[in-house]
Amino acid sequence: MQTEYINAFDVVVGVLWRFWPVWVGLVLVMGVSFAYKKRLGLYGQLFDSGVGIAGVGICLFWLFTAIFASTVSPFDPLAQVSIMKDTLPGAIEPTSKLIYYFGGDKLARDVFSRMVYGSQIVLIIAPAATGFALMVGITLGLPAGYYGGKIDTLLSFLANLVLAFPVILLFYLLVTPGIMDTPIPYAMAGLFFLFPIIFFSVLFWTRYKNRPDRLYILLGVTLVVGGWIYSGLVFDKDPLKIVHIDPNQLNIFVAVVFASSPGVFRIVRGLTMDIKTRDYVAAAQTRGESPWYIMLWEILPNARGPLIVDACLRIGYTTILLGTLGYFGLGLAPESPDWGTAIKDASRLLRSFIHPALPPTIALMSFVLGLNLLADSLREQSMKD
Repeated sequence: MQTEYINAFDVVVGVLWRFWPVWVGLVLVMGVSFAYKKRLGLYGQLFDSGVGIAGVGICLFWLFTAIFASTVSPFDPLAQVSIMKDTLPGAIEPTSKLIYYFGGDKLARDVFSRMVYGSQIVLIIAPAATGFALMVGITLGLPAGYYGGKIDTLLSFLANLVLAFPVILLFYLLVTPGIMDTPIPYAMAGLFFLFPIIFFSVLFWTRYKNRPDRLYILLGVTLVVGGWIYSGLVFDKDPLKIVHIDPNQLNIFVAVVFASSPGVFRIVRGLTMDIKTRDYVAAAQTRGESPWYIMLWEILPNARGPLIVDACLRIGYTTILLGTLGYFGLGLAPESPDWGTAIKDASRLLRSFIHPALPPTIALMSFVLGLNLLADSLREQSMKD
């Protein structure tokens, strides 16, 4: 049976139409954000520059694409239709009459649908892993910079030890398939995932220890929600079956947190050593505030600018890293629609068919570009502050 095609103009129009829920979400969020930007603090200030608007727009585009992936995508990313193998963009699937807008790959899967669903994997792992790395780096970097001495020496030595190891080799060792047969990933996950619970417990304790009515509520919520997420991520024992992570994704998650935490630690340590000499820190010490109160409620808020910028850059770096691991066939399952795996699969046939490699490549590039623009705008605003 001969495959039918639509023309290039209809392909472009069709792709734009498939993203209709994304456009609606973008218009609503960007419109409201621009209208109330003066009330939205640092986020609202991003809309004062073209770079900030572009960065927010690109990041929101991929966020809404991940959220509405099932609506945007016309096919299951793993579905195979043999007649659509290596078809060019605009091919019409004969049974459903739906269109392979970006063509089919070597396994007869829809390239467009795989690109769309690949955004879910990137936007789940990269920001979440970066968030946990921030929790680890902040929790250890604050006391190292504030106290100094033996604590600083020990923690700095451990951080430098990890940073001295070649990153790509470190990831290769941590995400190889055989590592999942050992307790190492689960032990590391059990350790790293404790840090958010510890961080928020200490945060609320130092702030509300003289107000037990509010303290007990906040600590209870922290322990219940934190324990629920912890049991789902580490032990896969979520009673509600909501919090779950595949073993391969847990492997990558732990590797990213382990490799990124030392960098965050060094930034937080340096900022703390600078900020602790300020007058408002001395005033808090004179009032008799505890060291952890000063670290969490005086120093950390004044270090938020550089940390937010670093977080955006780290998410971009992690996105590239996920693509690199997928390209080398490490971490995620071979049939995964993540962008790195899609690029790897398409690269083997580049001389014959280039179209399967372009969508995931452009998607990866555009998302990282959006994060870099967002970081640039945030850096400008933090310098003004």
